[in-house]
Amino acid sequence: MQPAESIHPAPTTSNARTSVEAWMRHFQDWLCQQLEAADGGTTFQETPWEHGEGGGGRTRVIGNGAVLEKGGVNFSAVWGRLSEAAARQLLMPDPAYFATGVSVVQHPRSPMVPISHMNVRYFEAGNGEAWFGGGLDLTPIYVDEAQARWFHQQIRAVCERHNPGYYSRFKDWADKYFYLPHRQETRGVGGIFFDRLTVGQDGSFDELFAFVQAVGEVYGRTYCELLRQNRDLPYGESETQWQLLRRGRYAEFNLAIDRGTRFGLETGGRTESILMSLPPLAAWTYDYQPAPGSPEAVTLAWLRQGVNWVQ
Repeated sequence: MQPAESIHPAPTTSNARTSVEAWMRHFQDWLCQQLEAADGGTTFQETPWEHGEGGGGRTRVIGNGAVLEKGGVNFSAVWGRLSEAAARQLLMPDPAYFATGVSVVQHPRSPMVPISHMNVRYFEAGNGEAWFGGGLDLTPIYVDEAQARWFHQQIRAVCERHNPGYYSRFKDWADKYFYLPHRQETRGVGGIFFDRLTVGQDGSFDELFAFVQAVGEVYGRTYCELLRQNRDLPYGESETQWQLLRRGRYAEFNLAIDRGTRFGLETGGRTESILMSLPPLAAWTYDYQPAPGSPEAVTLAWLRQGVNWVQ
């Protein structure tokens, strides 16, 4: 598989907050260009918005494309003060906060093309603490073992360039985070997830910022390649029905479990931007059980924690 064009980091300044916010804006622009080129049938539409206390964002949504049925690449940089209850619930060390990031979800039209998610973010609390978080994961409707292994190999290579312990630590974190306990299944084939990489404790600002930039780049490169690889694969009505059921699982996770959704709603973010991550259509069939040995049953067998994708 051939990589897409790499992203070039935006110039940094002496101010950490300004540097990260500038890169997040630049990354949103770059990623939208990559996804538009891979889709080839439509472009992103932008809605600027303002936060009630301070800052705002740019919601960019793509729809009815040649490959992407619905997707978003959202940037925000907001600040304010949480209620004491919200600060406790979100484990914030101080109610005052600054947060900037880019959040991405793509829902392809074809069940043969996987759903994808990526998020990179930076927080500053009023007490002076600052940290990075993020991650990326893949949710195939039908698991292609070779592609899942390639996806993880690309992520591991990026992690090892920055810290030899990152991949195993963050892959395990993703297995535990992107998990539906009420279904006893993972959302997809995982990826990496990390939260609260604290400046000064887990590395210098420059070290952690460089890692977050690399996570964004590897997402754009690998997912656009998977779009190109799978976009023309044939499928029929049975595959579409299975896709609707798997989209239902995706919606369950985002509404019941995802911390980013909760943070956005708790801090008065723009609701349409926050719920952009939900699929355009989904279905719930009572007690659906795939036929033994079917492609659907094979996929379910992969949706478990602890799979070693890079052995």
